[in-house]
Amino acid sequence: MTEPKEMSTAASGEMTDLRLIELADRAREASYSPYSCFSVGAALLCADGRVYTGANIEVSSYTPTICAERVAIFKAVNDGVRDFTAIAISGGPHGDVTYSCSPCGVCRQVMAEFCSPDFRIILKTEDGCAAYTLADLLPLAFGKGDLKK
Repeated sequence: MTEPKEMSTAASGEMTDLRLIELADRAREASYSPYSCFSVGAALLCADGRVYTGANIEVSSYTPTICAERVAIFKAVNDGVRDFTAIAISGGPHGDVTYSCSPCGVCRQVMAEFCSPDFRIILKTEDGCAAYTLADLLPLAFGKGDLKK
């Protein structure tokens, strides 16, 4: 786990972990989660300083449901952005965010596709935030390098 801090890339300006968490909180308000009542928001910081947000979207059959993290990443990728610095995640049942909402395995694998092992994952906590690297949360990740050409 790394200490919460200001983003180190010059392009990110004054973006701090806590400010990114605030953006994830705001994104969570757009969550469509009538079945689980577990709303999640994500704010993805790009190397150029842009921030893409996403909220989880559920459907009644659950399988096509998409997590907030993937919404944010796919929005950025769709815009041609592929260089990411960090993502902040805020979530909980009925809007109650009293613990860290860690990304699911599918989201971790998507992060491994588009992010480096030192990509920062910032989780909202009851008293602020906690930061991890992708390598912390997905050791021995399967990636592009594992596929034979």
